[in-house]
Amino acid sequence: MPEFNLLKSVPSVRRDVSARLQNKERNRAISLAFGEAYFDGPREQGYGGYTYDGRWVPVAEAARDHYGLKSGQSVLDVGCAKGFFVYDLMQVVPGLDACGVDISDYALTNAKPEVKHRLQQSSADNLPFEDDSFDAAFSINTIHNLDRDGCIRTLREMNRVVKDPSNCFVQVDAYRNEEEKNLFEAWMLTAKTYGTPEDWRKIFEDANYVGDHFWTILEFEDQVQL
Repeated sequence: MPEFNLLKSVPSVRRDVSARLQNKERNRAISLAFGEAYFDGPREQGYGGYTYDGRWVPVAEAARDHYGLKSGQSVLDVGCAKGFFVYDLMQVVPGLDACGVDISDYALTNAKPEVKHRLQQSSADNLPFEDDSFDAAFSINTIHNLDRDGCIRTLREMNRVVKDPSNCFVQVDAYRNEEEKNLFEAWMLTAKTYGTPEDWRKIFEDANYVGDHFWTILEFEDQVQL
């Protein structure tokens, strides 16, 4: 279970944690619908506008280089949202067969037009694909939106649908100390499972997950102070 910082090219974003603390439970309930408010509504309820801006291009390039992706291979994005990563993977690897799944009807309805036909609605823990269907699978900041058992099922599903389970990548919410935990709990809206890296490694072990992983950790230097 090696660590691999696939998203190292993505810039950190300053977050107004104090604003999100207002009406937190209402905002959390709205965001958990994964509808328009979550993707394209106010920042207090989600992304604050999820639009294509090319930021996934260097991530796709890193995935291509690390996993040796090439024309004719197939890859899956679990929790693909509007399909931006799927689109960029196909741009940086011409001839790659990339597809995605997401639970959100809104995201799929408003997906990037070029890849909309490559995306389908599905829960991450019950993937609608045959065994060994893909050469690689990715799940970025998605599986922590399920409970612990759901995380384990998702990781096992990724193992199942990939020819070589080591060619999987997941990124999940984590914290290393009480200060980071408090900051994360003030900011997060949708996560049901989160913990320290050691907690996550136990989940990976229980799922027999052998792919790569990395952490999304909220730090005070990234934030507007509480």
